[in-house]
Formats: sequence, C-alpha cells, structure tokens
Amino acid sequence: MKPTGSLCAIVTPYAADGAIDLAAFAALVEWHRESGTEGLVVAGSTGESGALEEHEYEALLDVALARAGGMPVIAGCGAPATHKALKLARRARTAGAAALLAVTPYYARPTQEGLVRHFEALVEGADLPVILYNVPARTGCDLLPDTVARLAPDARIVGIKEARPEPERMAALLALKADDFAVLSGDDPTACRAMRAGADGTISVAANVVPRAFRVLCDAARRDAPEAATIDAALGPLYAFLGIEPNPIPVKWLLHRAGRIGPGLRLPLLELSGSHLVAGEAELARLGAAGLD
Repeated sequence: MKPTGSLCAIVTPYAADGAIDLAAFAALVEWHRESGTEGLVVAGSTGESGALEEHEYEALLDVALARAGGMPVIAGCGAPATHKALKLARRARTAGAAALLAVTPYYARPTQEGLVRHFEALVEGADLPVILYNVPARTGCDLLPDTVARLAPDARIVGIKEARPEPERMAALLALKADDFAVLSGDDPTACRAMRAGADGTISVAANVVPRAFRVLCDAARRDAPEAATIDAALGPLYAFLGIEPNPIPVKWLLHRAGRIGPGLRLPLLELSGSHLVAGEAELARLGAAGLD
C-alpha cells in the first residue's frame, strides 16, 4: 500500500451521554466515500486517540471498515511507549486496517536512535504497513530527515506524514520519495505547496469539513495545475479558523453546526470558546456561499 491523494484524519463524534456516536461516525464515513476522499485515518490525533478506550478504538475501526466501500482505512497507532503502540497495532491488524499511522512517541521525547528502534519494533510486531508521523508541536520530539532516511528502505514502512510547515523540511523528505515510499503533508495551510513540489498527498483536518473540495484541490495540486492555487486560496480562511484553538475543537464545532455530529469532546478539551463563535458562523456561511461546503 502506498498512501496517496486526499486522506482525511476523521473526527470521533460523541453522543449526548459522552459515548461514541457510531451512527454519526458511520454517516461521516459514507459522506467521505461519496465525496471522493481517498482514505481515512481513524483514531488519530484529530480523532482524539488519547481519549479512546481500547474497545472504542476497535468499534471505530469496525464501523469504518464496514462503511468505507474500498477506501483504505488507516489506524492511528500513537502511544508514549512502544509496547503500548504495539498493542494498538495488533488490534488494528485483527480489525482489518490497511495500514498504521504511527506518530512518534509523545511526552517521552526519545532520541533519534530511540525513534529508529521504536519504529523497527513496530514494523516487526505489527505485520501491517506503517506510515511514519512527525508532529513535533504535539509530541515534543522531531523525526529528522536523516532518521527517516534510515527507516525508509524497509519495505514495510510505506511513507511519512510530515506536519512541519517549512519548505526545507518537505524538500529534504521529497528527496527520499520512492515508488514504495510516499511523502504526505500533515499541514493543511502548506499542503498545496507540498503537493505541487512533489508530495504524494495529504492527511488533512480540513477534509473533514470540505471533503469534495479537498479532493479537487489534491488532484489539481498533484498535477501542478494552476487552479490548485485558486482552490487553496479559497480554503485559506478555513485553514485559519481550524487553527484558532487546539485541534479538533474548531473542526468538531464546524461539523456540529453543519448538523453532522454532536458538539461533544472529552476533557481536557472543551467546546469552542464563545469569542470565536461569530467567526465560525461567518466561515460556515462563506463556505456555503462559495459552494465549498
């Protein structure tokens, strides 16, 4: 499996009693399938992976796989310790996930050698393709390109999601791109630039809100078509709103106001602050008026 195109880091909706709303989640999966999304990441950081119980993790994967209609379902596999990540990976394999999105162990802040050994242990024990995931702003450690270069030749490691926005970082990773190793953006505001430079696709938060438009953007950017810049500019205010508070607070608020999910998150995350509600309503209206919703 080589991940490409418009991949969505899908949210986890909750019912009024705080339980996972599997019906709403199923509807989201079907909406993405109908809208052209090319793959789903379930139980990633946007899916509030750290707040999920193991049986909830399995339930989300089961529903996604049942409703995906051929879309690859990629299981988030994040944990602060390797043995915990392996436990999730084995559950994902049993469920039937196509691959793992394996974030660098958070909070522990391992060395680069520790990261190599973590991912080596994961590919040995998981028996699933692994996509590396680097998001230092959340994890406290940075998976450096030289370290990625050590890992990329392993055929079981099929790509990297890079959330750092600097063009120099993306350029260093694109030098490692191969037929069996994908380079994906994990930063919506710079994803178009990354794909026009050669990235294979993006794992997106914004695709939760505008899956059809984001698929069109990815298609245009990957062929370096001029319209990619136009679409990206039209989505710029959405990217800005999604960063107004920590992810996934803004994206879940937009989906709630659009009538697709309930408003809930799990502590310590709270619903969107009242000071941002006017801006959120304005953004929803703008997306609708532009035909981007």
